Amino acid sequence: MNLGGMLAIWRRDMLVMRRSIISELVAVIAYPLTLYLAFGIGMQGYIGLVEGVPYAIFIAPGLITMTAVNAAYNESVWSLWFHRRVQFTIESYRVTPISVSDIVVAKILSGFTHGLIKGLAVSIVIFMITSFRFPLIHLFQYLLFIIPGSAFFSCAGVICGTVMDKPETIGKVEAVIVMPLIFMSGLFSPLSSYPERVLPLVRLLPTTPLFEGARVALVKGEFLMPGMIQISIYAVLLFITAVFVFKKRMSE
Repeated sequence: MNLGGMLAIWRRDMLVMRRSIISELVAVIAYPLTLYLAFGIGMQGYIGLVEGVPYAIFIAPGLITMTAVNAAYNESVWSLWFHRRVQFTIESYRVTPISVSDIVVAKILSGFTHGLIKGLAVSIVIFMITSFRFPLIHLFQYLLFIIPGSAFFSCAGVICGTVMDKPETIGKVEAVIVMPLIFMSGLFSPLSSYPERVLPLVRLLPTTPLFEGARVALVKGEFLMPGMIQISIYAVLLFITAVFVFKKRMSE
């Protein structure tokens, strides 16, 4: 792999982000904060404790995780689509020693960086308005889930940005596939609330081990190794798929 080429693409994406970072942070904070105020605070008095913690604390890690992976997905899909369909930057990459894998990895790094910054912004706001606190060791365990989770969503964004030519189609995929996957993974309710016949299918979703493992790591300090392995496997498989799809599309 060409490390210099990957870093060059990553730096370019970071320069683009820096131009509009304030407006992006305001926009990205508004959605999870609205959900937190509506559900975490508005419903807390009716729901009480969930898995031994207040409901507002229960959903806080999920909203932070949702922000991070959503940012990773959106950065990858829209950046790749824009560079391929509007600026034709991808064509200039192809005449350099940068390989297809280098481009995909660079987009994953860009997506993870976006997710990290925006997830941190949301977490700071949540910390300011709640009593949600955790030891630093919990953060390390949390990152072991969010890193492969962001990589998974970045790869999904690369695939969508590669095969979809119409922006409205990208928006439909996010509304019909991405957001339902996030909401069904135990973001607002414990997995135990699902019927027994449905629960095995829910646990097969790539978002379930991500959100469950991230929440347990951040709130309780427990590390769910099977979940981390599961989301890592999903991320590796989707990376291979993203490289294959991107390479095939670029050869057409």
